[in-house]
Amino acid sequence: MNSSIKYNWADKSILIADDELHNYIILEKALKKTNIKIFYAENGEEAVKIFQQNPDIDIILMDIRMPEMGGLEATKYVRSLNRNIPIIAFTAYALSDDEAIALEFGCDDYISKPVRPEYLLQKINEHLTK
Repeated sequence: MNSSIKYNWADKSILIADDELHNYIILEKALKKTNIKIFYAENGEEAVKIFQQNPDIDIILMDIRMPEMGGLEATKYVRSLNRNIPIIAFTAYALSDDEAIALEFGCDDYISKPVRPEYLLQKINEHLTK
């Protein structure tokens, strides 16, 4: 992947749901140069609330294991509101069946942590340009 590719998503928004603040900070830094508007949720319950208040969000990066409400449950709820929004499961606990489970719950894609920023941006771009 060529890291010199520049993405301009000034007209797009992303919801990042992750209970680990340091993960969010890393993601925010990687996304900053794209000009995308970022919403942040610390758990699935907060992610659902933010999505309800901002139904025009373009893409969601959803951690699977979070307190309050997990990412899979939150994904299921978001899917009941919007069948088409791209949701990428994003987890550090990459077990062999996690990807299949995430896709079964309605995620469109799956990325395991840690991830190279270039790969993350490429994946997001794939879903934003479908």
